[in-house]
Amino acid sequence: MMERRRLTASGLSLLRLLLTCAIGSIALGTLLAVHVFPSPASKPPKQREIGHRRWSGELRWMQEFPPPQLSKLATSTQKLDDKIAVFQMEKLWKSPSNRNFMPCVEPSSAYLPPSESRGYLIVHTNGGLNQMRAGISDMVAVARLIDATLVIPKLDKRSFWQDSSNFSDVFDVEHFIKSLANDVKIVKKLPKELATTRKAVLHFRSWSGVEYYQDEIYRLWNDYQVIRAAKSDSRLANNNLPPDIQKLRCRAFYEALKFSPQIESLGKLLVERMRSYGPYIALHLRYEKDMLAFSGCTYGLSPTETDELTKIRENITHWKVKDIDSQDQRAKGYCPLTPKEVGIFLSSLGYPSSTPIYIAAGEIYGGDSHMAELESRFPTLMSKERLTSQEELEPFIDHASQMAALDYIVSVESDVFVPSYSGNMARAVEGHRRFLGHRKTNTPDRRRLVQLFDMIEEGNLKEGENLSKMIQEMHRKRQGSPRKRKGPFSGTKGMDRFRSEEAFYENPLPDCLCQQSS
Repeated sequence: MMERRRLTASGLSLLRLLLTCAIGSIALGTLLAVHVFPSPASKPPKQREIGHRRWSGELRWMQEFPPPQLSKLATSTQKLDDKIAVFQMEKLWKSPSNRNFMPCVEPSSAYLPPSESRGYLIVHTNGGLNQMRAGISDMVAVARLIDATLVIPKLDKRSFWQDSSNFSDVFDVEHFIKSLANDVKIVKKLPKELATTRKAVLHFRSWSGVEYYQDEIYRLWNDYQVIRAAKSDSRLANNNLPPDIQKLRCRAFYEALKFSPQIESLGKLLVERMRSYGPYIALHLRYEKDMLAFSGCTYGLSPTETDELTKIRENITHWKVKDIDSQDQRAKGYCPLTPKEVGIFLSSLGYPSSTPIYIAAGEIYGGDSHMAELESRFPTLMSKERLTSQEELEPFIDHASQMAALDYIVSVESDVFVPSYSGNMARAVEGHRRFLGHRKTNTPDRRRLVQLFDMIEEGNLKEGENLSKMIQEMHRKRQGSPRKRKGPFSGTKGMDRFRSEEAFYENPLPDCLCQQSS
């Protein structure tokens, strides 16, 4: 009887042990099912996978974290957007490829020192600063062609600006003479013994070639010791001249005609002060009184302003065209863009409102009333007047040519150059930037742009992404990349044929730029 009780007790103990092990196993299995993450190699049962996702979801909610894979996606997208923004910004400032075109202005092996002088060439320049610079450079080449000693040219003092500056006020005389010593003999003054001698006074024929100077003009030495050129602008052809003469023109324009030390010094200081704001645009805003009066462009002006400009044009006798249709001029792209239109153009290209802009211009007609909309888009508008003290600018203030020279330096050195009109300054700066490595120049297509601006004015087009795409595509190939100088328009004849050509100093390729091997 006692034996049976012991067996029963032993059985109960064993049963308790088995039950305890079973319960422990079940508990352990449950814990493993909840807390252990499944490995990629052995996928857990479907039911346990669902349970795992529910639990991990609860943890995420408690910690207020986004799902890990979405967080990574958002970060990657943000980085991509940032990279695209940086790329687009760099693209705005990046110059086009120069395709290894480099200045090549050294004379050929057949080029000889200047021949014995037959007489003296006196030059009276005409026009503004850059019209005079082009004329002087051409007269250097003419002096070479006719074996003349060139007397330092006289600057125009009778133009619209009434500037009293002499050659030495604007240019470095010693540098000019020395740098061209192997090309042309140059003297500062006509010898006293020839001061009263009879002179041949001529208006050289416009856009003339070598034959005209070496035949018609050269024979004048038989009767005269001094030839005086009454004008200097556009007296030499753009094309079809001997290569050494074309290279000489480039040496004169880009190297010999260095500005005077005082202009160079302040010009460099202006560039440094603009650079302190970051990369900058030099905007040649040709919206001065003389330009608007001469061109007859009165769009956006009041009746009073229009009348004033008309009277100026009528009273200046050497401006031949008096009756001008302003709307027709603008539709053909012959008018400068207004400050408002320039603002729309630059915004559509993608330049942010923080972009520093240097206004390379004289006094803007209408002042603040016409500049307000441009300044509202781009508040960082600078000029030589804003960047200098009164004392620094005082020596130049009453001399239009010297003030223009300061603008020229800042424009050539800018990150991007934008001309609102294709005048002498715009062409000279664009050509100089090409010569220095094809620095970026955004040249507005005024004829096509005014069509878009009129649509905006009429309410048929709004500023925004669509307008930006159209303007950017329109100007994709107008950024100063290397190309050969354009010839005359098809079908043009006589003087109109020469007028339609691209100016030599606007694009010195191929004459003065050669493509080097990589």
